[in-house]
Order: sequence, then C-alpha cells, then structure tokens
Amino acid sequence: MPEELFNLRNYAHIGDAVWELFVRNYTVFKTSNANLLHKITTKRVNATFQKDMLELITLNLTNEELEIARRARNLPIPTGRKKIQAEYRQATAFEALIGFWYLHNKTRLEEIYSLLKKTEYFS
Repeated sequence: MPEELFNLRNYAHIGDAVWELFVRNYTVFKTSNANLLHKITTKRVNATFQKDMLELITLNLTNEELEIARRARNLPIPTGRKKIQAEYRQATAFEALIGFWYLHNKTRLEEIYSLLKKTEYFS
C-alpha cells in the first residue's frame, strides 16, 4: 500500500506494535524475572500510560504532528472501550504519532524516545 494511502488507524496500528517493542526493549534490561518483565511492560503498554506520554510530548510537537494527534483523537472508538473513551482517544493519538514517525521519520522517533526516557516514567 502506498504511504499516501495510509490512514490514521493504520498509523495507530503499527504505532501500537512499535511502542510495545520499545517498552519491551527497555524492560528486558531491567530484570530477567518473567513475572517482573510482564508487570513492567504492561504498566507502560496501556491506554492510561500512553495518554500520559502524549501529554509529556505535546509541547514538543510540530504543527503537523499536532494535527496528526488531533485527527487520531477524533477516530471512532470501538464499542467496548466507551468507558475509558477519553484515555483511549489520547492513546490512539499517541500510537498514531509513533506509527507516523516509525514509517516516515525514525530520527524524530528516536528524539521522542530519548525525551521520554529522561522522565520519571522510565527511571
């Protein structure tokens, strides 16, 4: 599929996987205990955490990136997630940005990862 045909849901889909890989790469150096690895990973791969990450990086986003996030936040929400709709929308926006950077600007993705690693969320 040509890149120009990628929609925001596709960016969010790939961004979800890329984010989980980033988190797993981070956690694998923290412990060799399987239960602890799972606990550390699932703490960072969920809608609430991703919403928090979006809030942390928002001031560092370009106008184009802010527009991607805004449009991704407005995607329809699956029925089962209506209870946490606001968090889920923010998480989807974060995942869409991760996916966009992964496909189009890996240098920018690394800048964002570097910024996030310096926060208390990754200490």
